[in-house]
Amino acid sequence: MLALAAIGLWLGTAGPLPAQAHTGGSTGYAAIQISGKTVRYSLTLSPSFLPVGIAFELRLAQVGHQATRDRWVEQIREKVKLGDPAATCAPGPGFLDSSRTGENVTFVVDYICAEPVTRLVIRDDLFDTLGPDHHTLAKIEFGSTTRQFAFTPEARETTVEVRGEARAAQWSGSFFVLGIEHILTGYDHLLFLVALLLRGGGLGSILKIITAFTVAHSITLALAVLNVVVLPDRLVESVIALSIAFVAAENLFLPAAVSHRWVVSFLFGLVHGFGFSGILRELGLPRQGLLLSLLGFNLGVEAGQAIAVAVFLPLLILLRRTRWERRLVATASVAILAVGLVIFVERVFLV
Repeated sequence: MLALAAIGLWLGTAGPLPAQAHTGGSTGYAAIQISGKTVRYSLTLSPSFLPVGIAFELRLAQVGHQATRDRWVEQIREKVKLGDPAATCAPGPGFLDSSRTGENVTFVVDYICAEPVTRLVIRDDLFDTLGPDHHTLAKIEFGSTTRQFAFTPEARETTVEVRGEARAAQWSGSFFVLGIEHILTGYDHLLFLVALLLRGGGLGSILKIITAFTVAHSITLALAVLNVVVLPDRLVESVIALSIAFVAAENLFLPAAVSHRWVVSFLFGLVHGFGFSGILRELGLPRQGLLLSLLGFNLGVEAGQAIAVAVFLPLLILLRRTRWERRLVATASVAILAVGLVIFVERVFLV
């Protein structure tokens, strides 16, 4: 009963599931180029994944509404602070990069520093405007060196050592936190795990299911981020939704499927790994430093998955000690099946 109540409360309070729910909110992509006394800050936003009011303003700016463009440039000038420990770099007027085609909107602001930059402090407070579930993935370039950092409401500031060794642990640590948030706020991945575990069998079977899912998505996450194998986003998102419906349907119509559930977990886990990779591929990370970012993100995903399992598993054990287990598992599976089919239709026909 407790397990079903938890699932029902979660589904009921989550609201409409976005077409790409697993991204864990909206994501912006920043390119920060350091050259002498100048720092160019470019921010790319996708209106489709932002609140309706913000999306409307961004589209207005994109089609040439000057007042809206100026307001968003001013937001960046106010919320993004660059400088060294001694002095702040002054932001220039900025502009919208109209040379870029497609749905995304890119704003550019040039910062002028008093001296050539040797140590840059970057603070991002755009979350106050874009919302607490927003993340900004930053690619920071100076000379032939590139660093990556994930700005979140909890990690708003970082320091770049332009000369000397950067603190590698800081960079991978930011992606570790992002990985945790990515799966804990990802409705589709969590629903898939819940559907798998509802009829997961004994503890040994559950461990096999979780291990198979972990190994599978780790493989394809690495392959996709390294551009060894890349699948179309629409295909990946649609199959992820279909995996939720498939496993829920197995729970209803093939109760003996527990014996091969780890195989299903592995096969669909490969697809989920491609879904995890999207957030890193969009940043266009170079190979330099990519391994640490990828490792940090993947470890974060595993930690988030472990947290989710640790919360759900005791509820599942309590459920199996009651006489209502079969009925409640069936009811939860019907609800998950319905949600999976809705997400599948959205991703195939509406996105």
